[in-house]
Amino acid sequence: MKDRFSFKKFLYWLLYRAAEYALRAIIFLVPRIPPRLLVLMTSATVHVTFAILWPYRKLMEENVSMALKDEVLPVERRKTVARMAWRNFVQGLYETASTLYTSRDMICASVAVEGEEHLKQALEKRKGVIALGAHLGNFTMIAPRLAAAGYPFSILVKHPPDQRLARLLDGYRAKAGVKTISAKPRTQAARQILGALRRNEAVVVLPDVFKSGKVNTEFLGSAVYVRRGPVTLALRAGAAVLPMCVTRDAEDRLTLHISPEIDLVRTGDLQEDVAANLALFTRHLEEMVRRYPDQWCRLSPQGTGEENLRPIFPDFVEPELELKDVKERRS
Repeated sequence: MKDRFSFKKFLYWLLYRAAEYALRAIIFLVPRIPPRLLVLMTSATVHVTFAILWPYRKLMEENVSMALKDEVLPVERRKTVARMAWRNFVQGLYETASTLYTSRDMICASVAVEGEEHLKQALEKRKGVIALGAHLGNFTMIAPRLAAAGYPFSILVKHPPDQRLARLLDGYRAKAGVKTISAKPRTQAARQILGALRRNEAVVVLPDVFKSGKVNTEFLGSAVYVRRGPVTLALRAGAAVLPMCVTRDAEDRLTLHISPEIDLVRTGDLQEDVAANLALFTRHLEEMVRRYPDQWCRLSPQGTGEENLRPIFPDFVEPELELKDVKERRS
């Protein structure tokens, strides 16, 4: 048993090192590769990884089935949509890597913004902003794009267990002007988020990673457990909640969509308000996914087995915060 554990630990260490050096190679090579060659490399990477990383391919197909549950599509069509989502994810990795070597002006020019006035109006209230996103489109560009425009942004991340890889990812985000808030320990995460909101900053959360074994709402017709962190924090801090996503058009042009502030339910009963607003948040997430099913790239499965996929890609999620974790100190 001990030998088996040691071998498994070594195998995970090997996977993390492979992920680390692959990431370092991508970051190093991207700015040095001619654009046309980069397009060919991206296409080749999509085909190879979609074939080899079969657990992620299955997840993409599961995403498509959830998003298009109400539509009758042949199996081949669903596989095509899943491949499009995977291609969008891989393309997004290259685009995000490029931001480390790109000026702020060029980052702003490469990603158009619709609805920036909603963000400005929310920040005028001086209580901070929770950017409600999803693993959709080039979600990793939300914070870099707005940070390049001068908005102070943080992103809530569930780090991979490997500290070396986690530090590398945090360093890259910092270079892009984005602060990282670790989802664990959850009490510390809550304090950091509330601190950012009190400083009138914005925090990106992506709650479309579902916890298994429990049910508290419906998402795309399925009973799921959605973490309550964003709802609880918004109610406690009085922060504005704005749905945001970066989508890609047929010409690979990116646009950051910022929706109007969600009108939160506030009855005075915190438990009831959390439940009502959780359903409200989920409806907004559904709207994003149904509108862009070929760009939804959720990479963490619902149910068991998540630990087997985590070594390669970290989750960008909010912690499961209880009400006691977010008691705000009143000044």
